[in-house]
Amino acid sequence: MTAFEERTPMRPVIFSIVATWDDDAAVWTGHCDEVPAAADAATLDDLLNKIGAMTVDLLPLNHPNLDPQSVFLQLNALKSASPAAA
Repeated sequence: MTAFEERTPMRPVIFSIVATWDDDAAVWTGHCDEVPAAADAATLDDLLNKIGAMTVDLLPLNHPNLDPQSVFLQLNALKSASPAAA
């Protein structure tokens, strides 16, 4: 490794998570095709934590040349704007 490589931080790699709210199950369902990973959780924070843990576990298998420190997760959440039925 050269002195330049030691001082140069790795470029960030952004993986996108698409999450949708499932009214029937009352959970967020999300997937990240780049990892690949999928999960569901009661909250968006829990979903992000689950897929984040999966990403760390699967990164060596699916992206062996990526430094885990350079990976960031972007969460896109979709939920119907119409109010829930009373």
